[in-house]
Amino acid sequence: QVQLVESRGGSVQSGGSLRFSCDASKYMYRRYCMGWFRRDPQAVGKARVSIAVIDGDGTIKYAGSVTGRFTISQDSVNQMLYLQMSSLKPEDSATYYCATARPPCTVTIRMTPDNLMDYWGKGTLVTVSS
Repeated sequence: QVQLVESRGGSVQSGGSLRFSCDASKYMYRRYCMGWFRRDPQAVGKARVSIAVIDGDGTIKYAGSVTGRFTISQDSVNQMLYLQMSSLKPEDSATYYCATARPPCTVTIRMTPDNLMDYWGKGTLVTVSS
């Protein structure tokens, strides 16, 4: 069931930038965990992976593959979640999802989010060409 709404993805050349927004209205309150996740289009049957998350206490964590290039942020007043992606690489091509989880919650980069996050967007495709 889809509750969150991501902005549209797109195609970009290597080195380019994209910014995603996620409307999490009614699904992002105090102490909620939230984050951005992706699934490689080649990884048929594989779970989504965490790339940038915000824990219930506000701690931000990034996957090593995106550290220094991606920035996650939130607007708690308007219940929006954002992902700024820069210096994009072909290996960043994937379907990107935003998700939130009710407290108490803990999110890590190493976790498998599919069973831990409560609310999801339908996903948006990003293609990075070399």
